[in-house]
Amino acid sequence: MKIFNTRASLSEFLKKEKADGKKVGFVPTMGALHHGHISLIDLARKQSDLVVCSIFVNPTQFNDPKDLDRYPRPIDEDIQQLEKAACDVLFLPEVDEMYTAGETWHLELDELDNLLEGLHRPGHYQGVTQIVKKLFDTVEPDFAFFGQKDYQQFLVIEKMVQKLGLNVQLIMCPIIRKPDGLAMSSRNVHLNPEERKNALALYHTLDWIKAQFELLSIKELKEQAEKKLLESPGIVLEYLEICDGENLQPLHSKDAVKIVALVAAKLGQTRLIDNMLLKN
Repeated sequence: MKIFNTRASLSEFLKKEKADGKKVGFVPTMGALHHGHISLIDLARKQSDLVVCSIFVNPTQFNDPKDLDRYPRPIDEDIQQLEKAACDVLFLPEVDEMYTAGETWHLELDELDNLLEGLHRPGHYQGVTQIVKKLFDTVEPDFAFFGQKDYQQFLVIEKMVQKLGLNVQLIMCPIIRKPDGLAMSSRNVHLNPEERKNALALYHTLDWIKAQFELLSIKELKEQAEKKLLESPGIVLEYLEICDGENLQPLHSKDAVKIVALVAAKLGQTRLIDNMLLKN
């Protein structure tokens, strides 16, 4: 696996590879890799000739400095995992390689950055689009792979690609879960054993919504699911919504083509998100 630390050196290398007709698959990450990330690498390998992964803990998408400080950075283990997964290229830049002093950015996201995650983490998706645009400009991938666990993030990046006319195909990849159902997340390392056990309520509630989807109204599903989570030990619920899967607007009927349930909660100091497609 080749490792690059500068945009210029990576871009120069990839231009030569593309000149030979190679299709580039790109997996942007913030590191602390787990099986969910590796599943993206595996899918990229199947659909691309050359797989590029980036590891960059992006400061502009953290609205809480403590959250940025706590974000895990086990880079040696990450490199070992990528090599084992047969990743071809790792892009590992420093902050001053990706940002210049006084830089500003704003992209109109048609309300997608003002609801759910955007509402609870102001500015988060502006930071996400800012860095993903820089990474796309550097890598110029044919395909980019993102996990369904960050469902809203995928829609945000999709909106950016449409608005800016970027030539990249986005691919949403399934959520990878532990055998007991917990969605894999880099933040799971912060859960103590009791919090880890309590966190299963998120998956169990989403699974219950899916099982009851044909039997209850949207209003009944949401009310009963919220009640389950509010009564679950250790869970501090931020939101549970059943939304149109295309734009995340709240639903009152089941007429939408795609419907998704999304949840966010805190367990101790750790914030987790999860979702489940109910209709697709």
